Amino acid sequence: MAKKKIISESSNPKKNKKDISVGVVGSGSFATAIVKMLVENCKVVHWCVRSEFVKGAIELRGHNPTYLTATHFNLKSLKLTTDINELVSACDVIVLATPSIYLSDTLDKMTCDYSDKIFISAIKGIIPKVNDVVAHYLRDEFKIGFRNQAVIAGPCHAEEVAMERLSYLTIAAVEDETAEKLEGIFSSDFIKVHTSKDILGNEYSAILKNIFAIGAGIASGLGYGDNFTAVFVSNAIREMEAFLEAIYEAPRDVNESAYLGDLLVTAYSLFSRNRNLGNLIGKGYTVRSAIQSMNMVAEGYYAADSIYKTAKQKNLKLPIIDTVYAILYEGKNAEKQFKKLTAKLN
Repeated sequence: MAKKKIISESSNPKKNKKDISVGVVGSGSFATAIVKMLVENCKVVHWCVRSEFVKGAIELRGHNPTYLTATHFNLKSLKLTTDINELVSACDVIVLATPSIYLSDTLDKMTCDYSDKIFISAIKGIIPKVNDVVAHYLRDEFKIGFRNQAVIAGPCHAEEVAMERLSYLTIAAVEDETAEKLEGIFSSDFIKVHTSKDILGNEYSAILKNIFAIGAGIASGLGYGDNFTAVFVSNAIREMEAFLEAIYEAPRDVNESAYLGDLLVTAYSLFSRNRNLGNLIGKGYTVRSAIQSMNMVAEGYYAADSIYKTAKQKNLKLPIIDTVYAILYEGKNAEKQFKKLTAKLN
């Protein structure tokens, strides 16, 4: 039997690892993938997981017991904890990678001094407590300004990171110095990093693409083919552009990988949990039963309610968003709703 690869050693044994103190909050698939990225460049990665069980399992076996279980770590490269204050106190850079619905419960426990820390959001959803994006939540609830924030965007499925398939990240930060520092700790042989200043645009696009992916999944479950999906995604990127311009005007090109690329992979990939949720609904599952059958959070479900209402406030005409919302929250029949949608797409 082939030996399992210990991935926390850099693929280049002569590479000097950085002393920067960085931590990851969360123990799902993307959090685990981010830890895998960071151990390529950092001597030690602090990791705050959700329970003593998960912590103990990783310390015992060297891998996450629930997600990306084939990804093994050299435990000398990790410092595990279940205490958010312990992690934040020890780190200069903190990556938030919990599902959006759990973030407020996690950060409400934070009592240590975090005034000089950099917080990176790897969360692609709306915070239910405030019905807003992470960037605004950190600013308004914790007084963490945009200069101390960054956002990670894709396209970058955790499963492909685990397999060391070439993946791309966009890191959005206001300060060039911050962006360069973060680029240095995430880049590797299998992770290519680009930088951006469009924090809100990258964050909203990552949320929107999950809603569109649910729609693409519903279409697949209903039996629509590749031709329709291509038209669907073409319309989706136009809806994304209209929404972003209405929310926050900034120099951006939605054809770049952080926008269109992330949308494409989330709409088409079998790794996409949001597409998989939609696929189940298209096949006849109720929304509730489809959600309950999944072992991961599909952020697009929770985001659809907020995005739909925001679009209405802005008087935006977004047929795909309207259709997905009607199916998820109004109990409308998926087949009938998509038949109506086909007349609105071009």
